[in-house]
Amino acid sequence: MRKYLCLLLLPLLLGACASSREEAPMPYSQRMVESHGLGDFYCNRHHQAKLDTTGWDYVSGLVANAVLKAWQLYPEKTAYYDAVKAFADHNTNADGSMILSKKGTSALRPSNIDDLPAGNIYFTLYREEMRKGNTQDAERYRRAATLIRNTLKYNHSRIAEGLPGAGGFFHKATYPNQMWLDGLFMGSPIYAQWQYTFGADSVDNNNESWSDIALQFKTIHRYTYNPEKQLNYHAWSATPDAPDSFWANKEEPFKGCSPEFWARGMGWYFAALVDVLEFMPREHPDRAAVDSILQQVAAGVARWQDPQSGVWYQLMQYDATKTADGKGDTVDGETYNVGTAPNYLEASASGIFTYAFLKGIRLGLLDAATYRPVAEKAYAGLLKTFIRESDGRTDIVRTCASAGLGPQKNPSRTGTVNYYLCGKDVTIVENEGKAIGTFILASVEYEQSKQQDTTDK
Repeated sequence: MRKYLCLLLLPLLLGACASSREEAPMPYSQRMVESHGLGDFYCNRHHQAKLDTTGWDYVSGLVANAVLKAWQLYPEKTAYYDAVKAFADHNTNADGSMILSKKGTSALRPSNIDDLPAGNIYFTLYREEMRKGNTQDAERYRRAATLIRNTLKYNHSRIAEGLPGAGGFFHKATYPNQMWLDGLFMGSPIYAQWQYTFGADSVDNNNESWSDIALQFKTIHRYTYNPEKQLNYHAWSATPDAPDSFWANKEEPFKGCSPEFWARGMGWYFAALVDVLEFMPREHPDRAAVDSILQQVAAGVARWQDPQSGVWYQLMQYDATKTADGKGDTVDGETYNVGTAPNYLEASASGIFTYAFLKGIRLGLLDAATYRPVAEKAYAGLLKTFIRESDGRTDIVRTCASAGLGPQKNPSRTGTVNYYLCGKDVTIVENEGKAIGTFILASVEYEQSKQQDTTDK
């Protein structure tokens, strides 16, 4: 009788277990991918309905790369991979010799470093299509990645010999002789990943290319790092007296630097260091210098973590008591950025800081005992501070839409407290791709760490 009773109960027990599995909450990376990563996000306030038909842009590329990372952790989610492949195919011509703009011309504008980072997706696509035996598409992606790397290495404008920071990449042609923290994320990781993946087969000197990558970090860190604050100023100009550098400090110390420490700029920089060191050869003579910079940046970011929320403010050295001064900024007799808006906790920077800490710990680049508590608190803070859920949809709020410095024709972008809190382009938005992408990346790293913790037990 007991045997028959067990046989009768077994299907019910199995069904209960299956039901329990089905009711397990979806990981946050998947929630965000399926709410906004595959579509319905903003690129600098321009709405994108679907990822697979979105144009080439560093924001859409960030979202695509984050979706691809989620697929790598959850390979059963084949729709994620398919959407990113469709995005790549939509923006790449048939043989990979051109990245396409919406007009069918090249999407790689002259010396515009923001046009490059979407190409990070090509490496995973290349490997996966090679695994499938689809050598035609794999070669297409290899050629496209090579085009981007060569465009940066050989054709991108650099600070000239005789100026401070010689050899540093311009942020853009419209910002001559300027390096921004953002640019290290836009250019260096794809350059590094290309060297790691294809550099050994290149006719170029692979060692020299790694030195070139390291030079970018050594240069901007030398000129923008404030050891007292343990933070880097958003940007630096090698020609601070030039009209396009009207925002730059004209005197020592920190000559050429912009006035403030902007969180997302620091976030791009922090992530770039981790992403590059993932691939940089350990035996390269410049690796120690780049690693030293990473340790300084990580310590500074941890220092300015908000102790209550666990996340970070738009302007890192202040809390919510800091406000714009109500007077604005006067440039050439015109006043801009008038208001009294307060400093605020910002989503995209907090997401990318969390990602960089978690990935740095996973790769052994950052000390786990020191930084895991920082990362765990930060991830909990992301969920509590910025994530909103209703009707099966996951949204992310309180994101800085954009921020920059100049040029001369845009005098409102002063780099001051007033600008970062009241500037006309520095509005607070929700479901912006820069927050969506960084949140997915942080969530993938967090979920991966928890999987590893479970495996280790």
